[in-house]
Amino acid sequence: MSLDLKRQFIAQLVESSRLLRNYIDHRAKARGTTRAQWIVLFRLREQEGLSQVDLADVLELQPISLVRLLDRLVEHGLLERRPDPRDRRANRLFLTRTGRRLVDDLDSLRDAIAGDVLRDVSDRHVESGLATLREVKDRIKALSEEAERLAAK
Repeated sequence: MSLDLKRQFIAQLVESSRLLRNYIDHRAKARGTTRAQWIVLFRLREQEGLSQVDLADVLELQPISLVRLLDRLVEHGLLERRPDPRDRRANRLFLTRTGRRLVDDLDSLRDAIAGDVLRDVSDRHVESGLATLREVKDRIKALSEEAERLAAK
């Protein structure tokens, strides 16, 4: 593959990612939420009871950034912090009934966005693109880990 083709691919990936984030932000805002809140709520539905530290790791966020986001979700009655029975310093995170309803409602929004964005794209192309994106993601992670190891020396 030529260097020019690789550059075009990366440029399209970056631009498509930015546009998709903006589109999701706009659609989420119409439902009274944000993309960042959405990500937290979806993750907690999958892994309820995570600690704040573990959730920050999973989402690859700085803990201080996550705390402010969690505070807003607690204020809106979507999430609750419960003391960790094994560690008095830690909290475990759980969706409230309202939070669970919102996440379930957001499933339909996520499906609508996927339908809108991938309309008229064949399953074959989606499968191929997904495989490529997974390879790229794995490569980026490996390169990042290698860079971190070298920087630590």
